[in-house]
Amino acid sequence: MIKKANALIWIKRAESNLARASAGRTDEKILYEDLCFDCQQAVEKSLKALLALHDKETVITHSIGLLINNISDTIGMDIPGFVNESVILTDYAVQTRYPGFYEPVTEADYQTALHLASQVLDWVKKIIENN
Repeated sequence: MIKKANALIWIKRAESNLARASAGRTDEKILYEDLCFDCQQAVEKSLKALLALHDKETVITHSIGLLINNISDTIGMDIPGFVNESVILTDYAVQTRYPGFYEPVTEADYQTALHLASQVLDWVKKIIENN
């Protein structure tokens, strides 16, 4: 039960990030870069929930690829294609938070990030529900 409770704490945080991202540009001052950061955070925290569920050490990282590798290596879980695709969100964790280090993030980029984050969170939540 403790493992599942820890996983649900991470899910609560992931849901918060996804809810903020899903609200969209409610004001012209809101940047797509910031919304995509919340999408990245939702995926990162979802994957950390999966590690917590299996009582694996939570790595302090923003690298989605590293988290996926940890899940694959330590849990032996098959990773769906959309989860592997979510590695593209890693750039939103740091790079796009510093002006001048990236190409402008478009609405299409944001929609892609939001879709991936939703898929990953749903996938992890189903796994947690079934454990």
